[in-house]
Amino acid sequence: MTEIEDFIGLSIREFSRLKKLADDAVAQISETQFFQTLGECDNSVALMYKHMAGNMLSRWKDFLTTDGEKEWRNRDSEFQILDTDRYEDLIARWEESWRVLFSELEDLEPKDLSRTVTIRGEGLTVLQAMARQLTHYAYHVGQIVFVSKSLAGGKWKSLSIPLGQSKAFNEAPSNYVEGQ
Repeated sequence: MTEIEDFIGLSIREFSRLKKLADDAVAQISETQFFQTLGECDNSVALMYKHMAGNMLSRWKDFLTTDGEKEWRNRDSEFQILDTDRYEDLIARWEESWRVLFSELEDLEPKDLSRTVTIRGEGLTVLQAMARQLTHYAYHVGQIVFVSKSLAGGKWKSLSIPLGQSKAFNEAPSNYVEGQ
């Protein structure tokens, strides 16, 4: 297996880790907190889920054959909570967007990585587009974790090595769960 072939599997693993981090963070907050902001100009976790889902569906649906910025996407509305935005619907759209992403990634073959795709009319190799999206989603997942941790307060359970436990981890790394 070449490094290029490994990149597809690595990408699937890293996107999976990002999804798990976001899901594990959101599991620690209430539905009310999901829609709560930390400040007047801040985004709620709901908005970040809504934006990421919209981005994923636009970028990954028909990934190899259509521009990643679909005509039907209304990006600006992804940063507004509408009366019709319900917790269950946002979670369902989040899950669907990840299904689309993983389906497209799993269908890729190593030869596809050098193909050109477009995002907003800009030509990128599939490899570049994948890296771009991985970076974009990592940025927002970091925000989701931060906001969730802030809202959960003292009830927060670490998604990584808890403070003060690094030495124990280093002595017994098999206790570490991948993705945390």
